[in-house]
Amino acid sequence: MIRRTRPVAGALALLAALTAGIAFPAGAAAGEPTGQDAPKVDLVLDVSGSMRARDIDGQSRMAAAKQAFNEVLDATPEEVQLGIRTLGADYAGDDRKEGCKDTAQLYPVGPLDRTEAKTAVATLAPTGWTPIGPALLQAADDLDGGDGSKRIVLISDGEDTCAPLDPCEVAREIAAKGIGLTIDTLGLVPNAKLSRQLSCIAEATGGTYTSIEHQDELTDRVNELVDRAAEPVVTPVATEGAGSCDKAPVLRSGLYTDREEFGQQRWYRVELLAGQELRASVSVAADRAVRPDHGVLMRAVTVHGREIVRGEATGSGRTDVASTGLRYPKPEIDDDSGKPAAETVCLGVTTSFSADAGVKTTPGLPLELTVDVVDGPDDAADVASFGLGRGWWLLGALIVTGFLAGLVWGWLSRWRVAVWRTN
Repeated sequence: MIRRTRPVAGALALLAALTAGIAFPAGAAAGEPTGQDAPKVDLVLDVSGSMRARDIDGQSRMAAAKQAFNEVLDATPEEVQLGIRTLGADYAGDDRKEGCKDTAQLYPVGPLDRTEAKTAVATLAPTGWTPIGPALLQAADDLDGGDGSKRIVLISDGEDTCAPLDPCEVAREIAAKGIGLTIDTLGLVPNAKLSRQLSCIAEATGGTYTSIEHQDELTDRVNELVDRAAEPVVTPVATEGAGSCDKAPVLRSGLYTDREEFGQQRWYRVELLAGQELRASVSVAADRAVRPDHGVLMRAVTVHGREIVRGEATGSGRTDVASTGLRYPKPEIDDDSGKPAAETVCLGVTTSFSADAGVKTTPGLPLELTVDVVDGPDDAADVASFGLGRGWWLLGALIVTGFLAGLVWGWLSRWRVAVWRTN
């Protein structure tokens, strides 16, 4: 009996796979890679007193960092503009206020002179405090300007000592500016608290965190991040949604970034001509501690408030991002003038994130919005049919074929059993 059901199960699995392929066509990419300007990288190195500790392959953390920097400088691609910033390198006193100002540009971001940069690194000696927050703010200014990729690589062996200027909040503020800057963090022999802080900084800007315990790991990881900066990237355009559609910004096809506070609704507008199709998606990232149950809703409505289509998604805390999308094909309808009728579509994004008391709600959660306006199919109603796109008729044919095949298989099975009993 089990052998008889396997072909049917296989057919049903094939039918499900074909259905999935028809019902969910791949979305078009929106936005083009940037790269008009040279990519920029700012290496931010902790030179605080704790870097004297000798626990990385029998040498001090400072010596391991210097060796790694020298190798990285040799391998830096010619097209990358690289700079080096220090924190805790100059002030050795006990005045916390002065210690929290101790960050300086050791080598300016620009075309790399390898000899000069190595000479500057050789002068470093572990000295003072760990002002990570102030150093990140200054590093963001170091990379200001241009539309190429921008990356900060932070290397530290200790937690920030300049609270209440929380470096994680600083990273969120940098991300909220929408300048396309990514912060990657590396922790030298980190403890749990340092790992949480460096992870939070990286996650706020879409960067990565790496725990480092050996000198070769440090060299390889920094080299990898510098090389990654040279790759073409799509930089989202900063926008600011409004509280109502009539005041919302008009968006063209592209990739956009915004911030949305807990429970807030943001509106955007898209101009759509007859015969065009709107494809939009949104992703909202939880860059801080939020409650497990959350969701995101995207709606396309007319300027009069009539809902056209919606997309929604819920989360249970297993991932840090909630995403959804929608499609709206506008039929070919001409107005009295004989010209294609235009329509303003209002896109509303609503989130249901919440957090416990004490978790900051500003700046809002990072939101990434993709808008793509393309030429629609010949018959827009065909795309809307059952929400299955142009392949709905093929899906129907497959269902009927599967049903008939099941009937035939069942009849043959009964006939074989009857013959077996007779014999």
